[in-house]
Amino acid sequence: MTRRKVGAIADGAFKVLLAAVYIAGAAPLGRLLGTPVWLMVVSGVALLIGGGIEIGYTRSRSMRTYTRLMVTYDSGWVLTGLVGALMTWQGGSAGGEVWIGYQTAAPIAFAALLIAAKPAQIASV
Repeated sequence: MTRRKVGAIADGAFKVLLAAVYIAGAAPLGRLLGTPVWLMVVSGVALLIGGGIEIGYTRSRSMRTYTRLMVTYDSGWVLTGLVGALMTWQGGSAGGEVWIGYQTAAPIAFAALLIAAKPAQIASV
């Protein structure tokens, strides 16, 4: 198993773990982030679906595709985290919703793009 494949599986596993935390701790996390409980639960479900699909497709999709999608996803994660923090720092109340909103939409987009990607080429022997 290559390091990239291990990384892709770990990325998916992190999403599944984060999903469990969001679902189990929806009320206290929602209060902390200023988001409704339902959004935390929906985000958890989206992360669970996205992470599960990410793990499930490691055998059939190229690691190049995975790498591009992970870099794009993680870049968006960092940017929305920064935007959310900046909004909160400036006294706004929607910073948590921006960040959790991204974590609701992005895993589903990631999973859809991964499903739509061409299967990996298998070397013939």
